[in-house]
Amino acid sequence: MLKNLHISNYALIEKLDINFPEGFSVITGETGAGKSIILGALGLLLGGRADAKAIKTGASKCCVEGTFDVKKLDLSAFFEENDIDFDGEECIIRREVNAAGKSRAFVNDSPVSLAKVKEVCQAVIDIHSQHQNLLMGNEMFLTDTLDTIAGNKNIFEQYQQAYKLWIAARKELEELKAQAEKDRTDNDYLQFQLQQLVDANLQEGEQEDLEQESETLGHAEEIKEALFQAANALSENDNEQSPVSRLKQGIQTLEGIARVSNTASLLAERLESIRIELEDISSELERAVDRIEFDPERLAFVDDRLGLIYDLEKRHHVENISQLLYLIKELRQRLDLTEQIDEIIAKKEAETENLFKSLIICAKRLTESRQKAADHTSSVLSESIAFLGMPNAKLHFEFKQRLHPETSGCDNITFFFSANKNVPEQDVTQIASGGEIARLMLALKALTSTKRNLPTIIFDEIDTGVSGTMAEKMANVMQKMAQNCQVICITHLPQIAALGDSHYRVYKSENENNTTSHIDQLNNDERIKEIAKMLSGAEITQAAIDNARSLLHLAL
Repeated sequence: MLKNLHISNYALIEKLDINFPEGFSVITGETGAGKSIILGALGLLLGGRADAKAIKTGASKCCVEGTFDVKKLDLSAFFEENDIDFDGEECIIRREVNAAGKSRAFVNDSPVSLAKVKEVCQAVIDIHSQHQNLLMGNEMFLTDTLDTIAGNKNIFEQYQQAYKLWIAARKELEELKAQAEKDRTDNDYLQFQLQQLVDANLQEGEQEDLEQESETLGHAEEIKEALFQAANALSENDNEQSPVSRLKQGIQTLEGIARVSNTASLLAERLESIRIELEDISSELERAVDRIEFDPERLAFVDDRLGLIYDLEKRHHVENISQLLYLIKELRQRLDLTEQIDEIIAKKEAETENLFKSLIICAKRLTESRQKAADHTSSVLSESIAFLGMPNAKLHFEFKQRLHPETSGCDNITFFFSANKNVPEQDVTQIASGGEIARLMLALKALTSTKRNLPTIIFDEIDTGVSGTMAEKMANVMQKMAQNCQVICITHLPQIAALGDSHYRVYKSENENNTTSHIDQLNNDERIKEIAKMLSGAEITQAAIDNARSLLHLAL
């Protein structure tokens, strides 16, 4: 239940703190005093649209915070999934809006998305505003209401799962058919692409080898000249100053003293190893010079081959031969699929048809549960609205089957109603007055409140279009609802205000620079005065006071 509501710098409210008890609470106040502002702040708290215009003049931001007692709710999974601290007893929801219109949302002081705020708020509070009376003609509202009364969560989840499987299969089938049509259209071109790639006879690693060879052939003369000069520098041919010749001289000199010097002997051996290595390098250089020949025909072939590879890579938007080889495999698979597509489509059609049959079975179970709930609801509502002054009313839910299943099922549900004898039932939106719809909606909310574990319901002037005895009876219904959940009603009728367990008054104060809305919880004397004012207007008469006392006495 809503334990506390804190509002700061919102519209005409500078700072407001309200503690709400269990049971049935009423909020009254003159038109324009700020009742709708409080409701707007609650709407913002519950995930409504943020607007910088809502910030009180002169303030930099507004804040709305609600503290909810959630001991009787199982919300632990929500808090665990979103890594939010939770003591199992309280949930504190806060919305802040700055002057730029940017909003932030918090649950137990942890920043959360607006979607998460809406998710948790759906479990803790329901606000019924005046425009929601129009929901009596809304198919989705009627469907959700019957599902709540039916308690068919498992059946609905089974339907949803079957619906998702059918939709996925149908999408795959449509994609297969579209791909098959495209492949048939593109078949010749695909075959041409494949043949072109196959004819190229591409080999893994070929591109790198050819690029290296192209570099070598393109610089053959330069490479050969460098190798020749290196070989000539090491060669002994008529060159007494070559490194090899000079090494031989050094070795001979050291060998001459090797018998008397171990150092000379060791150094001579090391120099001999170097001489052998240099002679081997010299021979290898000479052979390399002989191997390299400038071959313009080979260079042309290599460059043409690389040109073909580069052209194929560019044409197919790939970077290397490996990707071209993968493309060959992919094209073959697509061409094979084209040949097999009719068989594949036939299998997918059979699968989709079977899933559709399973879906229809689930849909029928869902419809049956709703029809049963509709019969029960019609019976209970008939009794409730008879109590609320419509003893001759007739009503029923009419079911029609949709042409195609939707996420909520196959049911197209309309609520039919007639308040009078000998008047045929029609769509409630076409025949019911505002007061009749208000009473119907209250009766429906009273019924669903027994089926949902919803801690708080707020009614915003659900008494529209009614007065006198009917208002008192509507208050009786809300009193009964308050035995199972917290009920807060914003009302303009004294008959309803008198029956509240707690009574709050909204009023404005003005000075030269500021207009501010306030809210006070009234004691018994203040309630008498407020209800008398509601009965007689600005000038409170003794008769109005006596009448107010009488209303409050009857409430007790």
